[in-house]
Amino acid sequence: MTSILIIGGGGMLGQGLARALAASGSLAGRTIDLLTLFDVMTAAAPSGPVSVEVSAGDLAAGGAAERLIEGRPQIIYHLAAVVSGEAERDFDKGYRVNLDGTQILFEAIRAEHLRSGYCPRVVFASSLAVFGAPLPDVIGDDQVLTPMTSYGTQKAIGELLLADYSRRGFFDGIGLRLPTICIRPGKPNAAASGFFSGILREPLAGEEAVLPVNPAVRHWFASPRAAVGYLLHAAELDTRALGGRRNLTMPGISATVADEIEALRRVAGDEAVALIRHEPDPAIEAIISTWPKAFDTRRALDLGFRPDASFTAIVETYLEDHAQDAPQ
Repeated sequence: MTSILIIGGGGMLGQGLARALAASGSLAGRTIDLLTLFDVMTAAAPSGPVSVEVSAGDLAAGGAAERLIEGRPQIIYHLAAVVSGEAERDFDKGYRVNLDGTQILFEAIRAEHLRSGYCPRVVFASSLAVFGAPLPDVIGDDQVLTPMTSYGTQKAIGELLLADYSRRGFFDGIGLRLPTICIRPGKPNAAASGFFSGILREPLAGEEAVLPVNPAVRHWFASPRAAVGYLLHAAELDTRALGGRRNLTMPGISATVADEIEALRRVAGDEAVALIRHEPDPAIEAIISTWPKAFDTRRALDLGFRPDASFTAIVETYLEDHAQDAPQ
């Protein structure tokens, strides 16, 4: 029997992961007997054969992490974060949530480990923002972390903490540097990368969208479906294969904004493309210019992580999973 905790369970990835776990009822060959979702706002509980508990709170607040660990969940997903654009605008909030919250969680696990020998699998959602200039055109697995935003710095510190706490045996951790998730369902968030989804999601729903960067901008993408697959696989993976390198860049699709628009045209036609309006935003351009564009992820591929087939497939996957969001 397995108990799973998703911190950030109300977010887009947390909800997708929760639905997948609740629908399957098992993970790594073991029956899930309890799924707990925690977020700053009360998360929606997925339907399925699994017992689900939902709670809301502030991970960085006194006692919150300890209460989450009381039930000693065997698998902990730490997906909660203040996203890139917001972390850059609000320095204090970004560090409190993204760094303090992470270390408080890790310390709560360590304390329980010292009391009882508790050693859960911890899956940490990191980011491509841990990389920064100077960057090669294609980034390999040995690229040095040189974040150039507060968000990237917070995630890079989280990666180091994860590796050290795992080395010391307090938990069994794996960090996933997720590609930019596209197409994100629902409403836009405060991430600087949000337009990558918006220029597809809104036109697919028959609405106008604003493009704040040059169409030549290139980036690294994965669909929500692929990202949930990465999270599921990370919980099942034999982490002995990681050695001391506990953090992995996830596979993705390297595409320009122009490639995105052409994929939209192939799937939804010229009428959808005509709904995109180019309005340059220097602040967004400045953040995006520091981000990497393409990766060699053979290490993750060798470990069984599987990406989307193409950017057109990403658009088609969105329509399959979120057909209700498209115009009728």
